[in-house]
Amino acid sequence: MYLFLAFLLVPIIEIALFIQVGGLIGLWPTLAIVVLTAVLGTVLVRTQGRMALGQLQKSFAELDDPTEPLAYGAMILLSGALLLTPGFFTDAIGFALLIPAVRLAVFRYLRSKVTVASFQMGSGTQFRTDNNPFAQDDVIDGEFTEVRPRRDPAKPSKWVEGPQ
Repeated sequence: MYLFLAFLLVPIIEIALFIQVGGLIGLWPTLAIVVLTAVLGTVLVRTQGRMALGQLQKSFAELDDPTEPLAYGAMILLSGALLLTPGFFTDAIGFALLIPAVRLAVFRYLRSKVTVASFQMGSGTQFRTDNNPFAQDDVIDGEFTEVRPRRDPAKPSKWVEGPQ
């Protein structure tokens, strides 16, 4: 139901804002603002996305809980999609998600609504002392059947023939 309301209300809000802003400042300045926010948003999302990726890699390297960097990365990705969508309402939400304090508040709200039953990093039971990537425990048994092509491989297909 919430998704239906979002798909219904967001375009209505965007159209109303386009009409209001376009009537106030004119068509070309309105379109320039839309293009400018898309370009500015792309630059901001790229830089903050790199920072979020660095934080995620750091949490993996230190074996910390990666929940927060993953959530931040998802919010930055969502803000990028919103900023590339033409409109003032989606731009406002997209720019808001680029503010770290807003992301933290959204993360805390979502964390209060989600219950984690268990969390585990790695298998926890296997530790390898050698550096051999082809150790015996990595072998996976399988069966295969060779499938022969139906056409004669010496004869070229119709796709590679030139103009006639």
